[in-house]
Amino acid sequence: MPARAAAYPLDPHVLALASRERARELLKRAFPRRRGKLVLARTVAEFTAAFGKSLVDAVIVDVAHPTEETWKATALARDYPSVPFFALTPMRVADTAALSRCVDGDFADVLVEGMDDTAVRDLVMPQSFTARFGAALNDAHLALGLDNRIQERAWRAIVAHGGRTVRTETIAAQLHVTREHLSRSFAAAGSPNLKRIIDLVRLIAAAELAKNPGYDVSDVARVLEFASPSHLTSTAQRIVGTRSASLARLRTGDLIERFRQGRGRSRNG
Repeated sequence: MPARAAAYPLDPHVLALASRERARELLKRAFPRRRGKLVLARTVAEFTAAFGKSLVDAVIVDVAHPTEETWKATALARDYPSVPFFALTPMRVADTAALSRCVDGDFADVLVEGMDDTAVRDLVMPQSFTARFGAALNDAHLALGLDNRIQERAWRAIVAHGGRTVRTETIAAQLHVTREHLSRSFAAAGSPNLKRIIDLVRLIAAAELAKNPGYDVSDVARVLEFASPSHLTSTAQRIVGTRSASLARLRTGDLIERFRQGRGRSRNG
């Protein structure tokens, strides 16, 4: 997905492996509870398990004093290429080898402790999964024929959630209109139903995550808050005419084209 400018995730979820107290305090200041969710893992087991519990926007690994557990954590960057990994270090001469290893492991960037302390959030969030997802889909509504003002605003509000579940009333509140007005106006003149568009965006996210070697279909269903893997499969069949196991090989354009083939409206409306 291209890293175009986009709004920060509405509820960013940052995962970090940090045993040093100074690093943990720095991250708590950068990602306070009122502005998202920060999971601070002390062991690689906790760190690894977090990927299967909820959608992770970005990962930070403290490499100041690397151990075998540190390298096990950094190796996961290749299992989850959709999620940007950042190294956190004081940038001492002794850290050179560790940083080289992170570069080889496809890390997105390095956060320099002491220099970047006040900018950590602003360095991480533009590269987060949700921010890049929203940026990549910013204008995709045009391919769906959603070209009036309320459709455009609703589309961008939906993609800003990164494929997480979102209710119609939540989008309406963001747009300062009633739920009934939004649903009626969005689907006017034969346009797709809003709920189906929400499902399509969730499936685009599912297809992106399914391409990660670290995720199986059950993991994707869980982190995107589908009720079960079978619910993900039934949604995929209803919205894009394929099973969830096939999502990994489909691009966004493929999913949109499949959706356009008569799957934009429910039978009753």
